[in-house]
Amino acid sequence: MSDNIKKPLDLIRLSIDERILIKCRGGRELEGKLHAFDEHLNMVLEDVEEKVTTVEIDEDTDEELVSTQKREIEMLFVRGDAVILVSPPMRAQ
Repeated sequence: MSDNIKKPLDLIRLSIDERILIKCRGGRELEGKLHAFDEHLNMVLEDVEEKVTTVEIDEDTDEELVSTQKREIEMLFVRGDAVILVSPPMRAQ
């Protein structure tokens, strides 16, 4: 592990001004440039691509119907209690 990373939030701190992936409750995924965050994982993202995936069951066939909606958002505040996973950008070794 890098000497710069001693606590979990250090990894997020090193991702400021980088594009990160956030998975949220309810099948929502966000990818955007991280501007700011706090100890509660509240975050401010810029140039965000939001994907919302929903799964419904067809009552007639019991088949799963999966749909994904996408939209672009210029600036977004993400409330930390909705966050399940934060993935920093891939870095070359």
